[in-house]
Amino acid sequence: MSRLLVLVDVDGTLLLSHDPVSVSAFLDTLARIYGVVLQEEALGQVDHAGQTAQRIARLVLCDAGLEDEQITPRLAAWCAEFGRSYRELLAGADASGWRAAPHAEDALAELAAAGHSLALLTGNPEPMARARMERLGLERFFPDGRGAFGCDAESRTDLIRIARERAGGWPAEATVEIGDTARDASTAHDAGVRSILVGDSGFAGAVSRLLASSP
Repeated sequence: MSRLLVLVDVDGTLLLSHDPVSVSAFLDTLARIYGVVLQEEALGQVDHAGQTAQRIARLVLCDAGLEDEQITPRLAAWCAEFGRSYRELLAGADASGWRAAPHAEDALAELAAAGHSLALLTGNPEPMARARMERLGLERFFPDGRGAFGCDAESRTDLIRIARERAGGWPAEATVEIGDTARDASTAHDAGVRSILVGDSGFAGAVSRLLASSP
């Protein structure tokens, strides 16, 4: 079997629960960095599915009346602050009700046992993504220094390129992204890598399809 770089999304793929901590951190840090006070409904008014943290922030701020030239100079600093704030808030939050994708641990173990390289590919800031993996008990599958995250680039297509570079220039034809949204699929296509969406069979089903189709 050819060795693959398997890039795994977080929200809707490994983590299936709503996370109000992320909403609080998002809105609080926008207020601190940009001076814009928004309600949770602001997120639902923009096309946020499958987007990076930076892109979602830009969309929300544009919707609130800011211009790109007001947003861009502070966007990287905001994203870093968002990740730090999230991790601090999560430390005091109850995440016992979080729901991981069914059989996610077994499916990841199966991928690793087959010799594939695993990395996160997510619009979350890295501290957020790694804190979520720790709470779900999946952090051991995703070592530091791999993958790409929402503060690395605003474009999800660029994140795929970055993840491949961090894997030592892993070839696109041997890279697969597992995600849950149409944007996950379209950006993977734009980046020249294969996409598998979890669909009704969930993450474990996507992994089974991947393993069955790998030469």
